[in-house]
Amino acid sequence: MSDRKPLMPKATAVWLVENTSLAFEQIAEFCGLHNLEIKGIADGDVAQGIKGMDPISSGQLTREQIARAEVDPKFRLKVIDPKVEMPVVKSKRGPRYTPVSRRQDRPNAVLWLLRSHPELKDSQIMRLVGTTKPTIAAIRDRSHWNSTNLTPQDPVTLGLCSQVDLDTEVQKSAKRVVPVAETAVEMHDRAGTLLPASETVAGLGPQPDIGPSDAAAEPEVSDADEAQRVFAKLKELSRPAEPNE
Repeated sequence: MSDRKPLMPKATAVWLVENTSLAFEQIAEFCGLHNLEIKGIADGDVAQGIKGMDPISSGQLTREQIARAEVDPKFRLKVIDPKVEMPVVKSKRGPRYTPVSRRQDRPNAVLWLLRSHPELKDSQIMRLVGTTKPTIAAIRDRSHWNSTNLTPQDPVTLGLCSQVDLDTEVQKSAKRVVPVAETAVEMHDRAGTLLPASETVAGLGPQPDIGPSDAAAEPEVSDADEAQRVFAKLKELSRPAEPNE
């Protein structure tokens, strides 16, 4: 058994006072009320006009419990656990409802979000303000019919969304934007440095080995030999031509 309280405590207390001989303390503890409230219900001073609710037909008590409590004043009643456990139904979150008096403020809120938090997606702005994607696009490219009169206004101040909802959407966008920025910085840093020689050579494929025979195939020419070759060429050009006989 659990320590849960009945669904309608005062209505249940009215029924127990009228239909049982339970002590005031027993009824008060079972319904989560004060002893004086139960005494006031019995005297007709409290809960006037409240119709009593039968806890037996509602499945919160059994007749055996009531009969035992009537015989034993120390026995304490407890709400019985339901025989069938009802699954919790998660309702789908639909579009945010905006009061009629606040709907004319939505374009101003959209303009504020576009300027203050450009990292937000259109779907996030739609959830926060309750607007449509064409409206967001029109405000962004200044083609909205009332774009000249729009002024940025905080949607929280306008009552279109709560600060908790706004912070949640901003944090989601921050988690999405930060990894992209870090990747861009890493690519920029890598582009500004020279690659290691091992990576450069690896990109060119296997290189042929140069042995001693290949190195000796082309003899080295010293500077002195090159100078002598040039002077000999100049002497040949400056020699006078021999007369024809």
